[in-house]
Amino acid sequence: MTTSQQELLPATRRALLHRIAVAQSEGRAPSLVAAVVRDGRTVWHGSRTCVDGHAPDENVQYRIGSITKTFTAVLVMRLRDEGLLDLGDPLEKHLPGTGAGEATIVELLAHTGGLAAESPAPWWERTPGSLRPELADVLGEQPLRHPVGRRFHYSNPGYTLLGALVEEVRRAPWEDVLRREVLEPLGLERTSVRPQSPYAGGWAVHPWADALLPEPVEDLGKMEPAGQLWSTTGDLARFAVFLARGDDRVLREESVREMRTPAAPAEDADLGTGASYGLGMQLQRKDGRFLVGHSGSLPGFLANVTLSVEDDVAAVVLANCTSGPSVSLVVADLVGIVAEAEPRIPEPWRPLPEVDRAVLELAGAWYWGTAGFLLRLTADGGVSLEPLSGAGRRSRLRSNGDGTWTGLDGYYAGEILKAVRRPEGSVSHLDLGSFVFTRQPYEEGAPVPGGVDPEGWGGLR
Repeated sequence: MTTSQQELLPATRRALLHRIAVAQSEGRAPSLVAAVVRDGRTVWHGSRTCVDGHAPDENVQYRIGSITKTFTAVLVMRLRDEGLLDLGDPLEKHLPGTGAGEATIVELLAHTGGLAAESPAPWWERTPGSLRPELADVLGEQPLRHPVGRRFHYSNPGYTLLGALVEEVRRAPWEDVLRREVLEPLGLERTSVRPQSPYAGGWAVHPWADALLPEPVEDLGKMEPAGQLWSTTGDLARFAVFLARGDDRVLREESVREMRTPAAPAEDADLGTGASYGLGMQLQRKDGRFLVGHSGSLPGFLANVTLSVEDDVAAVVLANCTSGPSVSLVVADLVGIVAEAEPRIPEPWRPLPEVDRAVLELAGAWYWGTAGFLLRLTADGGVSLEPLSGAGRRSRLRSNGDGTWTGLDGYYAGEILKAVRRPEGSVSHLDLGSFVFTRQPYEEGAPVPGGVDPEGWGGLR
């Protein structure tokens, strides 16, 4: 997908080029290719290579490793949205006899199913998938390493099970389902299970010498849903737009947002870095920015796609080396360069198309005890609740259409807000998950806690 690069300022384009040039040079990558997406469109593409006169473009395939897991997660979420399964279902309900069936589907998606990180020896990434013809060969005799649901433990066999689940429910090979339900609707014509020319060869770079060793290309067999795919920066740029906005032909925006929501407990080491995991999505807070996406690696290749939904900027980086450049840092830097040099221009403010007077009556300051909160009407027909000043609990709430609202995030996620009215119709207070919010601190005559002292407010007695 060739697009105009004039949409970014020259200084921004040069900063992007400089970042990938440093990454390719210092990381000693045979080639490195990148793309940036803004406002739903690819606005920059760049590449660096050790081969004179042969710069890879946005149509050259690289192996993307575990980014494949995000594609597999999309297929599972489609099954959920169609009502064919529930994320809380144990795997055994739909795919019996695996020996790991007590793990739920959502636990497998979030890598909290307790499964081993890898399949039994030999090293699956460098050996033919034909050595593991059955799921039992992927899982081994003792598939679990931890109690189910207790901790985050990244698991490639877990996504093999999810791919098998897709095949069982759809009664078709994972590859065919992926092509029909995701790749074709999104126009990802250069994403495939096996390489299609033009594609980059994978290399190992000697750690202490500028020497190369070609890496083998192995079909992963049953492990395909965990890391088989090949793709391009052009296709992954389109996929990043989908991960930010959804596409009703594939997965609605609400379900994609669910994938971007933390679903696994962070390990101790991850707490300081702000890293977490959603449903087939890696999550990280870096430099004050919430980033979502996925990394990938297989012998000979490194890959990453990352987006900042708030900035509406995404980036893709692909390299054809086993190790070297930290593509996860590079891709985050590319997003940051654009977001900081050319911050998103907000849409013009517009008044609400219509205002429900009964809801407008609720806008303004409320008090939970002595803590002040502000309730606002939002453009999507919901409301938001936030502290009048400083830090504190805040939530967005969607309208239920019956005079109540349900919390979407924060402390009040899933809780119900309703306005409680007096017999004559005036608003007495707000009830939010049993918490009482009144117009005055500890308002006299309000329900518990109400005016707690019959003498009311006063000085020290």
